[in-house]
Amino acid sequence: MEGYKLFIKRMGLVSIANILVVLNSIILIPILTKNLPISDYGIWVQVNTTYYLVTGFTVLGLPYTMVRFLSAEKDVKKIQEVFFSLLTIVIIASLIISILLIYLSNIISLGLFGGNRDVVILTALIIFFGSLNLFFIDYFRAFGRMKIYSLILIIQTYLSLGLVTYFTLTDKGIIIIVSGLLITQLLIALFAIPLVITKIGLKIPKFTNIKEYLNFGLPTIPSNLSYWVVDSSDRYFIGFILGAAFVGYYSPGYVLGAAILIFFTPFAIMLPSTLPKYYDNGKLEEVNSVIKYSLKYFLLIAIPSVFVLSFLSHPILIIISTPEIASNGYLVTPFIALSAILMGTYGIFNNYLILKKKTKIVGGVLTVAAILSLLNIVFIPYFGIIGAAAVTLISSIVALFISLYYTLKYFKIDFDYIFTIKSVISSILISAFIILINPKGITEIVFVIITSILIYSCSIWLLKGINKNEIKFFKNMMN
Repeated sequence: MEGYKLFIKRMGLVSIANILVVLNSIILIPILTKNLPISDYGIWVQVNTTYYLVTGFTVLGLPYTMVRFLSAEKDVKKIQEVFFSLLTIVIIASLIISILLIYLSNIISLGLFGGNRDVVILTALIIFFGSLNLFFIDYFRAFGRMKIYSLILIIQTYLSLGLVTYFTLTDKGIIIIVSGLLITQLLIALFAIPLVITKIGLKIPKFTNIKEYLNFGLPTIPSNLSYWVVDSSDRYFIGFILGAAFVGYYSPGYVLGAAILIFFTPFAIMLPSTLPKYYDNGKLEEVNSVIKYSLKYFLLIAIPSVFVLSFLSHPILIIISTPEIASNGYLVTPFIALSAILMGTYGIFNNYLILKKKTKIVGGVLTVAAILSLLNIVFIPYFGIIGAAAVTLISSIVALFISLYYTLKYFKIDFDYIFTIKSVISSILISAFIILINPKGITEIVFVIITSILIYSCSIWLLKGINKNEIKFFKNMMN
């Protein structure tokens, strides 16, 4: 428990930062949906979807490689060699792919961006600078400098929010709005680069051990691509089959359901840099303890969130978007919320395979899930955007169970089934309360959410889902 105490303390700031990041996505929904044509909002969604897809290629899995190999490293010369070797490769790869996107911008714009070539060019530039920033930001993550890491995340998120909001409210048009993302990436690069260089200096790399690093990082590309396919390709399928407007209908409900991942993201950031220190020193008991309690506390909050968001989806979407979007997309939220909790669970367990350096298995698992996403070709024409959400759920289920199958070959997993059942029972109680009240306006929704938290907390306490020792543990961490 001592190791987990340190882990929780360091994770606090990261949690706050990521709450603010997720809130940004929700804040942008009413700003964009209430001030842009639904087709322009669909283009905005496609810009972000494309960014996350392409950066999965451009970084070649090397930021994660840096975290895995340097998190316990103390030798400055080795840090310099690894950092600048990997950075050079990321620069070359991102430059090539960005140039290729610009060259193919006419074709890409017709398929995804309503024929707007300028948006594609801007997206290519955002991808280039964004790839570099991903690498620089992960440097701070690798060495546990979570204050700087969190600060950069917050600055990046709210600088982008400020620019996009200003350009939207002053009616600058979709091209200028997207340029707000590019300006943000440029400024973040100017902020992050000096911080790294002043810490480790400059060095011309010799690319020592680069083969080992590429062997670790490159297999994560199929994993990154597959994760994108599971998580985001539905926007592409919807755009191709139904048009950009339906992407606009789909996205707010998706964002609302995926907000559950706010509770997983701190674990996703902290676990990869924390667990290797225990595992490489033979402290497997510490590894198991960190993963066990990480999963328990993720599910403690995530399970009731699935129920609350599912039953409040329609009234919340009416408030943060438009009645038209709410009517078309509220049923998307339950599917995506359940998918999010499954992918969060998958992400926590997946650390076992990463510790064993089984990145090929990780890539293979998500590749299978990604292949299942092709069901969108059948589901969307028949079931519309709800079909896309259902396919996301199916893919998430498959990813989790295949991953568990392989993880159990190497580790014994300590999963608290009894707690999970108690959490579900408590969540059913608050669902009944929500149905009974049937809130409509923002005041009623806030009242229902606060009351639901109290009901859930009392229920989980009475059912002894959380015991006295765990409460004492948290109190001790605050001292």
